[in-house]
Amino acid sequence: MSETKAAIHSTEVGEAGARVVFLHGLFGQGRNFTQIAKALAPDFHSLLVDLPNHGRSQWTETFSYAETADRVAEHLAGSFAADGPVHVVGHSMGGKVAMLLALRHPELVERLVVVDISPAPSEGAGEFEHLLGSLATLELSGLARRSDADDALAEAIPDERVRGFLLQNLRSSSDGFAWQANLGLLRDELAAIGDFPHVDSTFDHPVLWMAGERSGYVTADAEQEMERLFPRTVQVTIKGAGHWVHSEKPEAFVSALRTFLGAG
Repeated sequence: MSETKAAIHSTEVGEAGARVVFLHGLFGQGRNFTQIAKALAPDFHSLLVDLPNHGRSQWTETFSYAETADRVAEHLAGSFAADGPVHVVGHSMGGKVAMLLALRHPELVERLVVVDISPAPSEGAGEFEHLLGSLATLELSGLARRSDADDALAEAIPDERVRGFLLQNLRSSSDGFAWQANLGLLRDELAAIGDFPHVDSTFDHPVLWMAGERSGYVTADAEQEMERLFPRTVQVTIKGAGHWVHSEKPEAFVSALRTFLGAG
């Protein structure tokens, strides 16, 4: 029996407090923010979203940030944000979705947090092309256990943490192993995922622009565009963090969120 995926799958953590939505990056899932959401409770009620083509959300035939943001907006408007605007936190690709969500549907967003990404074309497409290409070489029908996939990828992707992150997208069933994420589409649409559309509107609510000190995704060249789109932006750099700010420096990440989202 095949699994029927929800248009947008999400999971709630906590039951009370200010509402905050988390949007993950490429290859990720909403559950990547579980520990962050638990650390914010009981002061914050979190929604962990699987973006389209990831986790348990539906696959699509094409990719665009505008379409993805609109899908998330529809999901929020019918449930978590039905009673009013919510805070939105987006990392990497999810940060670009979060920016488009705020710009296209400002009535849904109270405060916005953009984590280690800019409203501009992103460098690093070659790295993601390599990762997706490596995953595509796996012969899923020949896998007896998950560790077989890890062993097969060890030479092409020597970083154990990166392999573990990628292999969270591998699911087993009675029919064998299959990719939960839509890897074919994500590989075909890497250029669009790395890009950012031109937008004429602005979002006039508080925005926290968070960068990892050791990451190159937030650049001085993007500051002018960030300020044009989000005139009430405050920029913070998390010392010692790379691109994966929330997993590398969780305490500093939670502290920054609490300070910003809890401000009057």
